[in-house]
Amino acid sequence: MSALLVAAALLLDALLGEPRRFHPLAGFGRLAVWLEARFNLDGRGHRLHGAAALALLVVPGVAFAGWLQQQPVVGAAFSALVLYAAIGLNSLHRHAEPVAAALARGDLDAARAGVSMMVSRDTAALDAEGVSRATVESVLENGNDAVFGALFWFLVAGAAGALGYRLVNTLDAMWGYKTPRYLSFGWAAARLDDGLNFAPARLTALSYALLGRTRLALACWRTQAPAWDSPNAGPVMAAGAGALEVRLGGAAVYHGQSESRPALGQGAAPEGGDIARALKLVRHGALLWLAVFAAAALLVWGVNHA
Repeated sequence: MSALLVAAALLLDALLGEPRRFHPLAGFGRLAVWLEARFNLDGRGHRLHGAAALALLVVPGVAFAGWLQQQPVVGAAFSALVLYAAIGLNSLHRHAEPVAAALARGDLDAARAGVSMMVSRDTAALDAEGVSRATVESVLENGNDAVFGALFWFLVAGAAGALGYRLVNTLDAMWGYKTPRYLSFGWAAARLDDGLNFAPARLTALSYALLGRTRLALACWRTQAPAWDSPNAGPVMAAGAGALEVRLGGAAVYHGQSESRPALGQGAAPEGGDIARALKLVRHGALLWLAVFAAAALLVWGVNHA
């Protein structure tokens, strides 16, 4: 059943993409902004305030999803719809492809504007290589956050797992910054997101390695990921860069401050065409996961009916 629900969710995402209006995560984001303003007055919220806000935002929805997914009539349809809302493969293409198209026609201003919607770094001064690098990095990292993480937790705990993962991931994207306002308040969201992503990130890295330059990807994962600031983004992007045989990482400007990031991958500097290759890697990874789910389901069925 899980494989069929995953296939249904991926098909809905491919055909419909994310809702342009009334997206549930957009409503959740507005609620999170409202609650943060009340729990984090003047940016002085303690870790406990952030943890309490996180619990209020996540626990009721996850509990309701856990109950509804067990209902015999609507449970399957509800689960497929929740997973459809939780994954963002179509959205990843919709954001990254215009950047590649702008680079192909030499419109650097449009490319910068497009990538600014995908990353938190400053993009105004990026050259074509910098835009390509930022976009490829975002595609690889969001392959885990917007696709494989949700699939993993759906397999583990159904709709409740996928929903809980996506809500925590959204709060981390909103509150997980190491700025004075969020350093303490966003601590719980950041740490819980790290924990929820530990297994999916490594499975994502393995998927990238299997679908690209496998030996190089595994070597980059082993040698380069430990130097990356994020314990989960490191394996994902190191393996992805190795699989694509491109060089990522390096200096980037965040909130007006330049950060020197470790090098990832090996090979040529990324170009606009590498954005399509990164998207293809994520897309084929999703199909690989679906094939594994289907094979596991058939194996279980065979054992039960032997």
